Amino acid sequence: MKHATLVVVFAFLLLSCGTKKRTTYSKNASSEVVKSDKANKDYTKFPFPEDAKKFTYISTSTIEEYLDTFSQIAQFEMKAYGIPASITLAQGILESGYGTGTLTMKTNNHFGIKCHDGWNGEFEYHDDDEKGECFRKYNHPMYSFRDHSIFLSSRARYASLFELRRDDYKAWAKGLKKAGYATDKSYPQKLISFIERYELYKYDKEVISEGYLVQAEPKEYDYKKYIVQKGDTLYSISRTYFISVDELMKLNDMNSSNLSIGQELTIKSERVK
Repeated sequence: MKHATLVVVFAFLLLSCGTKKRTTYSKNASSEVVKSDKANKDYTKFPFPEDAKKFTYISTSTIEEYLDTFSQIAQFEMKAYGIPASITLAQGILESGYGTGTLTMKTNNHFGIKCHDGWNGEFEYHDDDEKGECFRKYNHPMYSFRDHSIFLSSRARYASLFELRRDDYKAWAKGLKKAGYATDKSYPQKLISFIERYELYKYDKEVISEGYLVQAEPKEYDYKKYIVQKGDTLYSISRTYFISVDELMKLNDMNSSNLSIGQELTIKSERVK
């Protein structure tokens, strides 16, 4: 897929202590311009506020206040990564209790993202599906929004989402559940309910009206053979080649996840143009 170069300017004005004004983002003389292409998808390269170097919790007490505070950053993320702002906001409202949840207040984690392999940042233990699970911790909420974008766009299991229309929030909500983002069977319905009740789709329309892609360009793939080595699992292979386990099994007509050393597998990878 061709990766269009999108220029996103971040200049953050934090909420004054004790006030409820919207956090604004505007271009000024000190703004740093960062190209949001595939080689530069790293939230640490964006100019976050000085206060973001220490733990900064921004209080919101209603859903309306949450939207007023974070809707613009969700739109920035949509421009940079293609995730509908409506989906990001609905997930944030649901996962963080619109910023009032215990975990969110302790960690600035607005999306319930667990540590997972490879996380080297700060963390906090919190009871969720199981007791004492490890969750990512951020100094500032903005880092949580950026990590959410990176989390979805860099994992093979969510790749199919990025072939959906950017204005099809229902398909994105259902796709997140299908890809395993949440165990709650009613997760898609909850997201859709928030989006429609609070008209979150209007934030998607604003971004699209600025000329950003509504539909991702069709991907082209290359197919090659892979010989199973000692210690390989379908999961490890899927992570290496950015393909979901389900798709890997379908490509190879597999009814079981069992592998044998020397077994030949067909691997599909996105063609680099």
